[in-house]
Amino acid sequence: MGDDSEWMKLPVDQKCEHKLWKARLSGYEEALKIFQKIKDEKSPEWSKYLGLIKKFVTDSNAVVQLKGLEAALVYVENAHVAGKTTGEVVSGVVSKVFNQPKAKAKELGIEICLMYIEIEKGEAVQEELLKGLDNKNPKIIVACIETLRKALSEFGSKIVLLKPIIKVLPKLFESREKAVRDEAKLIAVEIYRWIRDALRPPLQNINSVQLKELEEEWVKLPTGAPKPTRFLRSQQELEAKLEQQQAAGGDAEGGGDDGDEVPQIDAYELLEAVEILSKLPKDFYDKIEAKKWQERKEALEAVEVLVKNPKLEAGDYADLVKALKKVVGKDTNVMLVALAAKCLTGLAVGLRKKFGQYAGHVVPTILEKFKEKKPQVVQALQEAIDAIFLTTTLQNISEDVLAVMDNKNPTIKQQTSLFIARSFRHCTASTLPKSLLKPFCAALLKHINDSAPEVRDAAFEALGTALKVVGEKAVNPFLNDVDKLKLDKIKECSEKVELIHGKKAGLAAEKKDLKPGPGRTAASGAAGDKDTKDISAPKPGPLKKAPATKAGGPPKKGKPAAPGGTGSIGTKNKKGVETKEIVEPELSIEVCEEKASAVLPATCIQLLDSSNWKERLACMEEFQKAVELMDRTEMPCQALVRMLAKKPGWKETNFQVMQMKLHIVALIAQKGNFSKTSAQIVLDGLVDKIGDVKCGNNAKEAMTAIAEACMLPWTAEQVMSMAFSQKNPKNQSETLNWLSNAIKEFGFSGLNVKAFISNVKTALAATNPAVRTSAITLLGVMYLYVGPSLRMFFEDEKPALLSQIDAEFEKMQGQSPPAPTRGISKHSTSGTDEGEDGDEPDDAGNDVVDLLPRTEISDKITSELVSKIGDKNWKIRKEGLDEVAAIINEAKFIQPNIGELPAALKGRLNDSNKILVQQTLNILQQLAVAMGPNIKQHVKNLGIPIITVLGDSKNNVRAAALATVNAWAEQTGMKEWLEGEDLSEELKKENPFLRQELLGWLAEKLPTLRSTPTDLVLCVPHLYSCLEDRNGDVRKKAQDALPFFMMHLGYEKMAKATGKLKPTSKDQVLAMLEKAKANMPAKPAATAKATSKPMGGSAPAKFQPASAPVEDSLSGTVEPKQDPKKAKAPGVSSKAKSAQGKKAPSKTSLKEDEDKSGPIFIVVPNGKEQRMKDEKGLKVLKWNFTTPRDEYIEQLKAQMSSCVAKWLQDEMFHSDFQHHNKALAVMVDHLESEKEGVIGCLDLILKWLTLRFFDTNTSVLMKALEYLKLLFTLLSEEEYHLTENEASSFIPYLILKVGEPKDVIRKDVRAILNRMCLVYPASKMFPFIMEGTKSKNSKQRAECLEELGCLVESYGMNVCQPTPGKALKEIAIHIGDRDNAVRNAALNTIVTVYNVHGDQVFKLIGTLSEKDMSMLEERIKRSAKRPSAAPIKQVEEKPQRAQNISSNANMLRKGPAEDMSSKLNQARSMSGHPEAAQMVRREFQLDLDEIENDNGTVRCEMPELVQHKLDDIFEPVLIPEPKIRAVSPHFDDMHSNTASTINFIISQVASGDINTSIQALTQLFQIESLAREASTGVLKDLMHGLITLMLDSRIEDLEEGQQVIRSVNLLVVKVLEKSDQTNILSALLVLLQDSLLATASSPKFSELVMKCLWRMVRLLPDTINSINLDRILLDIHIFMKVFPKEKLKQCKSEFPVRTLKTLLHTLCKLKGPKILDHLTMIDNKNESELEAHLCRMMKHSMDQTGSKSEKETEKGASRIDEKSSKAKVNDFLAEIFKKIGSKENTKEGLAELYEYKKKYSDADIEPFLKNSSQFFQSYVERGLRVIEMEREGKGRIPTSAGISPQMEVTCMPAPASTMSSIGNTNGEEVGPSVYLERLKILRQRCGLDNTKQDDRPPLTSLLSKPAVPAVASSTDMLHSKLSQLRESREQHQHADLDSSQPHPSGAATASSSTANIDDLKKRLERIKSSRK
Repeated sequence: MGDDSEWMKLPVDQKCEHKLWKARLSGYEEALKIFQKIKDEKSPEWSKYLGLIKKFVTDSNAVVQLKGLEAALVYVENAHVAGKTTGEVVSGVVSKVFNQPKAKAKELGIEICLMYIEIEKGEAVQEELLKGLDNKNPKIIVACIETLRKALSEFGSKIVLLKPIIKVLPKLFESREKAVRDEAKLIAVEIYRWIRDALRPPLQNINSVQLKELEEEWVKLPTGAPKPTRFLRSQQELEAKLEQQQAAGGDAEGGGDDGDEVPQIDAYELLEAVEILSKLPKDFYDKIEAKKWQERKEALEAVEVLVKNPKLEAGDYADLVKALKKVVGKDTNVMLVALAAKCLTGLAVGLRKKFGQYAGHVVPTILEKFKEKKPQVVQALQEAIDAIFLTTTLQNISEDVLAVMDNKNPTIKQQTSLFIARSFRHCTASTLPKSLLKPFCAALLKHINDSAPEVRDAAFEALGTALKVVGEKAVNPFLNDVDKLKLDKIKECSEKVELIHGKKAGLAAEKKDLKPGPGRTAASGAAGDKDTKDISAPKPGPLKKAPATKAGGPPKKGKPAAPGGTGSIGTKNKKGVETKEIVEPELSIEVCEEKASAVLPATCIQLLDSSNWKERLACMEEFQKAVELMDRTEMPCQALVRMLAKKPGWKETNFQVMQMKLHIVALIAQKGNFSKTSAQIVLDGLVDKIGDVKCGNNAKEAMTAIAEACMLPWTAEQVMSMAFSQKNPKNQSETLNWLSNAIKEFGFSGLNVKAFISNVKTALAATNPAVRTSAITLLGVMYLYVGPSLRMFFEDEKPALLSQIDAEFEKMQGQSPPAPTRGISKHSTSGTDEGEDGDEPDDAGNDVVDLLPRTEISDKITSELVSKIGDKNWKIRKEGLDEVAAIINEAKFIQPNIGELPAALKGRLNDSNKILVQQTLNILQQLAVAMGPNIKQHVKNLGIPIITVLGDSKNNVRAAALATVNAWAEQTGMKEWLEGEDLSEELKKENPFLRQELLGWLAEKLPTLRSTPTDLVLCVPHLYSCLEDRNGDVRKKAQDALPFFMMHLGYEKMAKATGKLKPTSKDQVLAMLEKAKANMPAKPAATAKATSKPMGGSAPAKFQPASAPVEDSLSGTVEPKQDPKKAKAPGVSSKAKSAQGKKAPSKTSLKEDEDKSGPIFIVVPNGKEQRMKDEKGLKVLKWNFTTPRDEYIEQLKAQMSSCVAKWLQDEMFHSDFQHHNKALAVMVDHLESEKEGVIGCLDLILKWLTLRFFDTNTSVLMKALEYLKLLFTLLSEEEYHLTENEASSFIPYLILKVGEPKDVIRKDVRAILNRMCLVYPASKMFPFIMEGTKSKNSKQRAECLEELGCLVESYGMNVCQPTPGKALKEIAIHIGDRDNAVRNAALNTIVTVYNVHGDQVFKLIGTLSEKDMSMLEERIKRSAKRPSAAPIKQVEEKPQRAQNISSNANMLRKGPAEDMSSKLNQARSMSGHPEAAQMVRREFQLDLDEIENDNGTVRCEMPELVQHKLDDIFEPVLIPEPKIRAVSPHFDDMHSNTASTINFIISQVASGDINTSIQALTQLFQIESLAREASTGVLKDLMHGLITLMLDSRIEDLEEGQQVIRSVNLLVVKVLEKSDQTNILSALLVLLQDSLLATASSPKFSELVMKCLWRMVRLLPDTINSINLDRILLDIHIFMKVFPKEKLKQCKSEFPVRTLKTLLHTLCKLKGPKILDHLTMIDNKNESELEAHLCRMMKHSMDQTGSKSEKETEKGASRIDEKSSKAKVNDFLAEIFKKIGSKENTKEGLAELYEYKKKYSDADIEPFLKNSSQFFQSYVERGLRVIEMEREGKGRIPTSAGISPQMEVTCMPAPASTMSSIGNTNGEEVGPSVYLERLKILRQRCGLDNTKQDDRPPLTSLLSKPAVPAVASSTDMLHSKLSQLRESREQHQHADLDSSQPHPSGAATASSSTANIDDLKKRLERIKSSRK
């Protein structure tokens, strides 16, 4: 017990933490008692336990835990600080209490959670409970659901957020645990109780059985609205109130109120948005245009399925909507029209507000389509248009609807009226203002008199609905002329109507066309705002009653506009229904006299026309008295006025009488019911007198009185037309003055601006200056009301006049129009007068705009113009934009319908050409002014994209965009901009420019608004992220805007929105909110009401919030000064330009452009070295990461700032990928011009490109790879070597991309890796690629292994690092990979090594598993057995590698070669997969006849010479027979153009038969013009391939291997002779260098390369002048640099030294001292011994020979003595060769030559042969041998003995033997007997004995078997004709000789015979059958 006593002494809080459970139990019990005793919730005692409460609930001992839970519950209930523990305690309850077996523990846990909710911590509790649903323990899940259900049941759906719960419901229904599913069902029922059918869509996909069960449960629920039974602390007073009311015995208003507010959840909000644009069928847009209706139907059905998703993700649906609209409007198949309409319905329902921007395009089409009679089409169209209506506002589509109202088709009229009726039901008094009601009522009134009854009924219904919505007082003024019968009908309809906003239930439920669903109220009060989102899908069904918003209640007093609307005439003077205009018939003079005599004294009437002026004056005085005393109702105005006009009338000469007369007119107008009829009688006279000096004023008074009686608009129009129809300038100027004054007194409403403007223009053109001045004054007054747009009408006036007008406008600027003092009838006694008064200016503003004459320009926006604006060529786009600007300019004011212009302009806002973006912005600015407030409907589709432009990196573009947005906002007001999610989406983009501009703009606009749409709250999260943006300007602007957001949303809402932030961010933001709360300006008071007034006149009022702080109102007042200027025809008037100038001073914009013209990379001396030092010294981060973190990007940005142009850097680090593309495009453009800069910044450029590898955007990646290809090509040209730093920070990331899924990218990366080997040693590349084989990505592993194979093959075993053994072991591991491609790649790589290295491979690999080893052996065996695989690799892959290595320099110089490299790469990537290489099994060759006829125009590019298809070659062959290709009869025609020649040759090179390939290549090199095209790179590859092929040991094992080798040998000689000599020499030097470098390369290879070089040396004397010596010497220089003398001497063979010396010696000998002038291309001559060597040689040769003539001898040895004899002999020999060259005497010539040679055995015929072709030489030599054999009686040598004659000279029987023509380096001639001997040896070797030819089988049978081809040239084919086939042997022999003669064309020829066509056919059959 000792222990016990110890802990019992401890204080309570320590007991609670004790390790003994008893101690804790005691502690919890005591704590519970303490908690129950503390009365003060803020007592400090509570804080002691703050950290312990979590332990209370998570105690490990179950008994103790129960007690702890009880204590915790009391704590949470009573402690003020309990809220702080919410997260940890609830999470403890979830994890440690809900899994307890005791029910009591669980109950207490749930109670604690509910208690936390009660103390306002609902969100935190809900978050923890939702986390609990992911727990693995089903008990915990069940308890969490139960807690949520109880919380919802008790607190209601306002406290418990349903959306997150509903999101997880479907998952819970799928649970394996029955308990979880049951609990889920219960909570689903509970949720349904609160939100009813809104729960159906989210649960539509659960198991049908479960759904059925739910439905059954849902039906049982009571229908009444549920009410919460438990309240938050803050609501508990409400609870108390509720209880009192219930006690009082009635569920009075309080409860009802609350109940009504509950179902605020909209099903739409609970749904996940679905993205459908990407799921559209790929060919949708083609199908929808298809001719077959079935295809169009398929396309539409695909869309219909997609749009069934109840909520769609926002996106660019413009094209889809356009396509559907086209079907609705144009399709002839009504079924498809209905289907398209359904799709539009689905889109509108799924997108809701986001569809609003397309509504304007679609509505007119649908309305016009109502001409269809078919009910299903009509119904579909009705549903579509109703759904679309809910996405926009009536205001936006009113123009389109009204336009259709005048259609002649009765069905269209009927359906449009019904649509209007349905639309009105969604409106409230405030969303259906007078200005909107007026045009609709006018149109509907026409319809109620229509001849068709259905049109009349529909119009009645629409008018009845309007009556119901806005009340009689608002509608009656428009119904003045409607007779009683019709009026009753309208009222009757009105009573039946049920409004969506719940005014009265009527027939609504039966009405099929009434759209169900809580509609949308306008934002007319807090509750109304909530409802704006509640639009349910318009499916016919029972009407759901929306929450009562009170918005639709009876109109409030004073709010509705003055009866009659502004434009309605004559309504101002009386009230209510009496406002009918006084219409009075014209009375005859007699009736007038009668009426007048009844009210005037008799004397008065008699004296009216007295000749004495005094009598007339007395008469007037009496007249005046009588009028003054008359009662208003009795006064016969017309009669009295007629009396006054009676002779002398207005011609009265006495001014006193006249003054009196005019005064009486004024009295009559004021006191009587004065009509327009009466006015017309007097106005003429008044206008006549207005210019009179004495009577003018009285005339003006009278006119003012008439204006008051008959409305100013009408009076002014009459007066103006009268004044300008007469000549008197005084009258004109005074009329204008009167009008200026009258406008100030009456206000501007209702005036016809059009009529005025034409009169004012006339006045401005008047000669009299007074008239002009008055006109300008009048314009000034109009300007007050109309605003800057007025100026547009006068822009074409003369400049002097225009400046006067501008001066007048300037005076008026900043003044507000005076409040009207007249025109509001004084007789009206209604108490609502002041309210009406207040509304007046507002309406006036709107009306002014309506009065401006607007032109319809949609017909000018043609499809051609639209396509011009979207053209690829920027100049054409500019023309299109210019045309648009001209159209708008010309029209001045336009109607809102502008066709397809919005979409076209929207496209130009992101034009790559910034000048066009600015031009587009100017046009949009112009458009805003021209269209006025109607531009509202384009805010969503055009306004928001302008805001996007605010994110542009260019200052001047942003300034222009801001000016445009302001010009728009001035016309539209801010509501349109703030509605919907668009603005918040823009703010979401992480573009610092966009954010700072947009926030700045909002900070400027928000303070001026009295109310904002609720959607403003959507911007708040993004505002918070801006507060923490990296960019300082963004943060500042966000802080500036914060108070104005708070001003509209309130602190609570803003603080609540911080809930989702990270804790650190939250604290910072809350602190800022507190700060902003202190500075929060008050909302502008009612004086700012004019905000909605779009014209400039209201600007001052708009910009002065009454109680805003001083600085705010200051900044506000400054703004309007600029505004009107900005609005003046932007881009046209000089002033407008200057206004823009103020915004962005022109200097900066100039500077911007200059900046771009400079270099993009700045060369910083030692910049790169410094960066490397920093990295080594760890001053900066090493470029090494798995994904790039921000600090790396920031570091790179900082490093770049000093050496990259600022504007380019902005593009490079922009958040939008399109900017990266632009940056890459710029870098590509500057690559060549800024080589130094590029190399100086190379490390940074490569690092930046690695960042691009981590982008997900393919277009950027492709562009980056394209750039890299060019970059490495440039670097290799510049002979730059990558530094270790550059390589290590780039190559690993490049290798990541080799595993991309897209083929194109992989190929590009491989191409780049190839090119990199030129600037970075392959041996160093190897470890990087080796590292890549360890990747998880199997594609990457496979590609890396293949790349390793290529490296080994190209560079030998030395590349394997660290040692070949280690490398191969690693590669061998992959033979066991699970991925087939990787296994194959590994095997192929090792086979490649085996081919280079032989059996040693097995030692290097080490031990392999049995399975792997057997796979490898099998593969090696297969590669030997089936040489197709190896030769393919060798001949295809190696040249490719070589191609990529050496030919890059040439490739860039030659155009088409670029394509080749990519083709080669394609081949290269194929070669890795032998299966792919044999894609086409060729049964037989291409149909040559087809190819030959196809003389299609093909670009003449070098064919791909390197890709020999060597498969299917070696079939058993009888060696001796030559295979002679059948030549098409059309061969002659075929060679008419190069393209077809190349096609033909390519078709043969691609042949499966090696002989055909070789023959084709030989043909190619016959054609000199083509042969010379081959570049160094191509030749290097070709020679590499051919020599490798000759050395391939496997070819010798074939039966006809020798023949192949000979053919190749001959081809080599052809290539050497015919190619461009510079290129081939260069290629051979590079090949020799490579072969000596590669240790694994066979010595034979080098030897053969050198022999080729010797051959070239022999040709030098003839070719020296065509060679580019500078390039050759550069290559020799590089060679000597790589192989200095010492190194060369170490070589096993002395040949390389000798070869080089011989080459240089020959060059020196031929060029003499001049050779030293050809070292220009060598940068640093000291790097090699070349120059010294040449100097030595020159010195030596000068010593040896004194005379130049000796130097010129060919062999270099002096033979002067031979020269004399030569001269005599030469003529004789020339004669002989002439004979040999002619057809007739060829045999004779040969015989003579034979005789001569026999006689002079040492005679030299070399000079004569030297200049002829190789074929001619061999022909001569063969001819001589034939004669020799004949003479010696050995019979004739067989001509087709297996070796075509022309091959013998250069044939190479085995790789070891040297080529005969090359072998004799000292140039002695070899006699024919030597050849004969050699021939015999060859024949024996080939298994032939040297028998007579008679034993040979007949020729035809030989021809039919495949054999070695005679290498025939194209010309020789031309000359071998088919007829020769059937001729005798002798003839054949002769023909052979014949055809091998040189032809005049000079082309060398060779013998060939052509096969019989039948034999060819047979052969094909045989091949086919053997294949089978």
